[in-house]
Order: sequence, then C-alpha cells, then structure tokens
Amino acid sequence: MLKYALYDYIPRRQQRRATFEQQETCRRILDFKDGRTYAKQWAATEIGRALRAAQLSEVVIVCVPASCQHTYVRRYKKFSQMLCAILGTADGFDCIEVIGHRRKAHHGAPRDERLVQNVAISSSLRGRKVLLIDDIYTTGATSDAFIRRLSAMGATVCGAVFLGKTRRHRTA
Repeated sequence: MLKYALYDYIPRRQQRRATFEQQETCRRILDFKDGRTYAKQWAATEIGRALRAAQLSEVVIVCVPASCQHTYVRRYKKFSQMLCAILGTADGFDCIEVIGHRRKAHHGAPRDERLVQNVAISSSLRGRKVLLIDDIYTTGATSDAFIRRLSAMGATVCGAVFLGKTRRHRTA
C-alpha cells in the first residue's frame, strides 16, 4: 500500500531553520488542522491536483479520525466534500464517528490510548476500496492502527495521502 505526503512539515520549534516557503506551507497545514475554510480549500485543491490522474471512481475517500467528533467534523466534513467533488469519488466522511475524547498524540498520550480505539466504522465500507486522507504523518502509528481497523472490518485500503510528513532539521 502506498503512503504519500505532499509536503514536508517542520515542527514549530524548528521553524527558525526552515525556508520561507516551508514556513508558509506549515502554517497552511496548521490552519487546516484548526479547520480554517481557506486551508480546507487549499488542501482539497492540492490533494486533488496530486491525485487527478489516478482512476478513483470506485474508491471511497475516508479521513483518519481526529481526537473527538467535534474536531473531526470541523476539520474534515467540508474538506471531504470538496475533495470528493474534485476527484469524482464517494465521500466516506459519514462512515466514521469518533466516540468520546482521546488525548491528542502530540500532547503525550500513551501509545495505546492515542490510537483509533474510540472510532465507530460503518459496515457500508465492507468490501469497498478506501483511500485514507490525513493531515500530518509523523510516526504512522495512528494511520497504521486505523488501516488495521478498516481491514479487519472488510475494507480494502489502497493508499494513504498526507498533507505533510514531519521532517526534523538536524544540527551539524
């Protein structure tokens, strides 16, 4: 299965070493995470541009769940609609529901707590091809756990696309 990140993501504490273009991209990714409308449009356009040559008519787009339902809806509902309209694919947003809250991964949650155990997945994804979308890939633990959950319930995950992959600047 292919995992692909469109951009490098430089964590905030290391941004002083990033180029202006990297800082701008990171700001847009963080604005997307915050649910800002312009950033959702930017993300849908960028991912749509990257995937436009792929044959995705049989694929369902599913976003990796956020830490709670409120954040999941704020971040992904409109974005998912925009991206699916661009690509001509089925929108799997309503197939996922986050139940309760979990601590965010970057806030020091224990590994097993931050994974996708508090997610209800609709049986309508059984037997379907799924393309996952997420904002930032750091270790891959959350997306890998979600892929296992989807596969266990009968979906075929054909790939995952991320807006950014965390890159750390090294000091000499």
